[in-house]
Amino acid sequence: MFFNPVYLLYVAPAFLLGLWAQMKIHSSYAQAQQIPAPLSGAAAARHILDSAGLQNVEIEEIPGKLTDHYDPREKVLRLSREVYAGRSLAAVGIAAHESGHALQDAQAYAPLTIRNAAVPMANIGSGIGMTLFCLGLFISSMSYLLYVGIALYGAVVFFQVVNLPVEFNASRRAKAQLVQLGIIDQEGLHYVSKVLSAAALTYVAATLQAILTLVYLLMRANDRRE
Repeated sequence: MFFNPVYLLYVAPAFLLGLWAQMKIHSSYAQAQQIPAPLSGAAAARHILDSAGLQNVEIEEIPGKLTDHYDPREKVLRLSREVYAGRSLAAVGIAAHESGHALQDAQAYAPLTIRNAAVPMANIGSGIGMTLFCLGLFISSMSYLLYVGIALYGAVVFFQVVNLPVEFNASRRAKAQLVQLGIIDQEGLHYVSKVLSAAALTYVAATLQAILTLVYLLMRANDRRE
């Protein structure tokens, strides 16, 4: 279904935005990676967490590139090798962003709580929901599955929409903490902001793609009914 040229036209804006965001991430990250920072990513994250009284949050090094994330279930900040050990503005910026998620978790930031609760349904919607939609599309006696699939996929859209304020807020927290704790100066903030802004665009692109996909599913369901 997703090789349908009509679908590709529907999601083309999101696809192009995603490509542009990836190019901006790589260029901004490469630029900020060349500028030294006084602390490694892991040390910057530890400083931010400890300053917020989050000594219980562990920091682990994980393989991969830009695989950094905060695990709210295990209260662990996981940083890729380049970020964990890197002493660059790129490393401290990304580490600070993930620390921002830990701060959100500690303060019970509502959008984060909602997003985390939406994860199981979003996973179902992206997998089972699409399978049910396809069954309903191609088996006339099971056309009701179209709407079950669409309803489940709606959870993906909901997750993506809620995720936007979570990511933007984490970046705002990161930049504020980096400056407040004296880890970077205003010039360094410029480069960190470029990296985090480029990363934010990828979430915008993912949200747009989810919304446009939902519109496409509704269009196909309407055509099937007629």
